[in-house]
Amino acid sequence: MQAPVSTLILGIGNILWADEGFGVRAVEMLHRHYAFPANVSVLDGGTQGIYLVQHVRAAGILVVFDAIDYGLPPGTLKLIEGDSVPKYLGAKKMSLHQTGFQEVLAMAEMLGGYPQHILLVGVQPVQLEDFGGSLRPEVRACIHPAIGAALAWLGKHGIQATLRLRPLPQDQSIAGVEVDMARYEAGRPSEVEACRVGDGRVLACGDYTVVPRPYPLESEALSVDVDHRGKY
Repeated sequence: MQAPVSTLILGIGNILWADEGFGVRAVEMLHRHYAFPANVSVLDGGTQGIYLVQHVRAAGILVVFDAIDYGLPPGTLKLIEGDSVPKYLGAKKMSLHQTGFQEVLAMAEMLGGYPQHILLVGVQPVQLEDFGGSLRPEVRACIHPAIGAALAWLGKHGIQATLRLRPLPQDQSIAGVEVDMARYEAGRPSEVEACRVGDGRVLACGDYTVVPRPYPLESEALSVDVDHRGKY
């Protein structure tokens, strides 16, 4: 009897930057509402980049949820399969994790553990430059359709999910209580209390100036600093 194919359902992104958190929030919702056979892992990959390579190498089937710049209207859901997945993860980079995951796939292939089947479930973001922000309504509305599309695709590959009678409580989810989306949004400070796009006051005040020095002087200063603090 053939052993079940190892399957990885992965959400990547950064919940600190608004719609960048789509992939993570999608797998959180999936995990809370659906149970899978033992050969299926559901993982919040965050921004771990190359640290995910062993998980990817071990997977015969891979589903990735992510916010992707497809160049489409904001809030558009688009599915990509197979060999086209890496180019969409790196064609229009929005953040460091995308290039990192493109490299994860390349590294997995180099090490001889590339998944046989891959699905990218991506949504076109509405807003990214909002530090501490949550998903915009258009992107949040894509979570359930994205999950449904992924489950349908997995079903074609023999992977069946079971709807839980009751969603898992937050303290048993892969996210944990601390970053529960409702709690995360309710606890967000106002724009007056915390700047959301970077603090222009630092650059505008004139107290912080950069005086470039010739490279030899920079090297000498660095050497002196290292010698002063000890050998490494």
